[in-house]
Amino acid sequence: MTRKKHFLLLALLFVALLPLMCLRDFTPDNELRYLSIADEALREGHFFAFTSHGAPYADKPPLYLWIVMLCRAVAGRHLLPLLGLFSLLPALGVLRAMDRWVGVRMADRDARAGMLTLASSAFFLGAAVVLRMDMLMCLFIVLALRVFWRMYEGRARRGDTMRFPAYVFLALFTKGPVGLLVPLVSVVVFLLLEGRLRTLGRYWGWRTWGVILAGCLVWFGAVYAEGGREYLDNLLFHQTIDRAVDAFHHKAPVYYYLVAIWYALAPWSPWMVASVVAALVCRKVGEALPKFLLTVFLTTLVMLSAFSSKLQIYLLPAFPFLAYFAAWQLPWFGRTRLAWWCMAVPALLLAFALPLLILTQAAELLTLPVSAPLYLAAGLLTAGGLVAMFRLWRGSDAACGVAPVVAGLFAALFAGAFALPSLNPMIGYGDLCRQASEVVRAEGLPVRYSTYRIRRSENMDVYLGVPPRAICDADSLAEVREGVVLARRRDLGHDPALDRFVGRAALCRKAGEYLIVIPADPAGGRPAANVCGGPEDTRRSEP
Repeated sequence: MTRKKHFLLLALLFVALLPLMCLRDFTPDNELRYLSIADEALREGHFFAFTSHGAPYADKPPLYLWIVMLCRAVAGRHLLPLLGLFSLLPALGVLRAMDRWVGVRMADRDARAGMLTLASSAFFLGAAVVLRMDMLMCLFIVLALRVFWRMYEGRARRGDTMRFPAYVFLALFTKGPVGLLVPLVSVVVFLLLEGRLRTLGRYWGWRTWGVILAGCLVWFGAVYAEGGREYLDNLLFHQTIDRAVDAFHHKAPVYYYLVAIWYALAPWSPWMVASVVAALVCRKVGEALPKFLLTVFLTTLVMLSAFSSKLQIYLLPAFPFLAYFAAWQLPWFGRTRLAWWCMAVPALLLAFALPLLILTQAAELLTLPVSAPLYLAAGLLTAGGLVAMFRLWRGSDAACGVAPVVAGLFAALFAGAFALPSLNPMIGYGDLCRQASEVVRAEGLPVRYSTYRIRRSENMDVYLGVPPRAICDADSLAEVREGVVLARRRDLGHDPALDRFVGRAALCRKAGEYLIVIPADPAGGRPAANVCGGPEDTRRSEP
């Protein structure tokens, strides 16, 4: 692939995903939490020992939170398009690094297939558009192993002996021990398989460990100075050894990733997994480079499976190596009947995207609003699947189905992103919090917010400016007399406590899937009208 075509392809991927970054709301699970922690750190002047609503937050190293804090300080507020660049650009960086490293040794068609299948696999694509530090760590791991390979082949550039430990430390400083363990274990296992373990000191010698340990000493010293011994123990032991041996979060069985990989790499997981199995069974792994790619993938899979804490996204650093290993096998495996079916089945399923959307909408099975951009997105998916099926039917090479499927997928993401403004109330809390703030100002209420049975609502302070009070029980809900209460509409009729609270409310306003409720004043009065079927605002009548 020529340099011009390569950058054109990366630019098209960037443009296709840009609307997703500009039009969607922050998700409440992790994104709002990172923003809330960054705001708290800026208020309190913390840069190494972070807190989340006063509780120590030693889950992650500081690099990504520094990025969030910097963007907040520069822009004056949290802008998703700006923050999203630190996921999207590292994803493009991974594609660029893998192509310059592995792709240049492959035929253009095979290199392009490796790049496109990696870019469009489910969790790699997802990590490119959500605010997480995983993609940034993945980039540093890829860069570190690429430098190692140059040194292994005797083509080291000036400064590579410092670049290698620097990249490893940055991976560690981004997400934690996995950033160190993936390069270390992969290199050790590969050298062992090649019978060159005695050369390990060339790559993991005193210089490498010196740079990493020096960085860690500065980091841990700053943590101790700012957060004390308890926070440092939490960072070094509770969040590492405890999570690896007996996880308190995301605990899963040892076979977890063997199941997760099938949907984490969709729609290409059948082809990638079949490529690995076929190469091992037929003993066609190839020369040293594909052997190294396969070693990185398998050692990472085994290592992460041995840890107690597991999430699909944790396997992200292994995906680039698996995708390019599978692409390396295309010259022989791509012409087999098995590979043809591995490409044809996903294409066939995507071809049913538009008919399935029409049928489910006609049967009223969808709870989300279906607009023209969603129909267009489904139509583009169907078109991509049909073109891929036609090309596969005409040819015997499975690789010919990749480009149409990927083109249809990214075109669908671009078109479907314009439906996000109508879907944002179902994605995040931005619209709800804006309406709640308007009610507080319009009614002249105290700036006090309470939430009832809304998950991760403590991080609404990013929008509201003050932390809301989370209410979980009926007695606490009945005692609220000031400010506004935010609750879920679907709980009406199913939660007697909420029904009683709304029934005597001074005002109740619908806000998408939620309710904004002003509690009844202590003087009492007649209850509000029917909220479920009433107008947008229902007020208590004055006595």
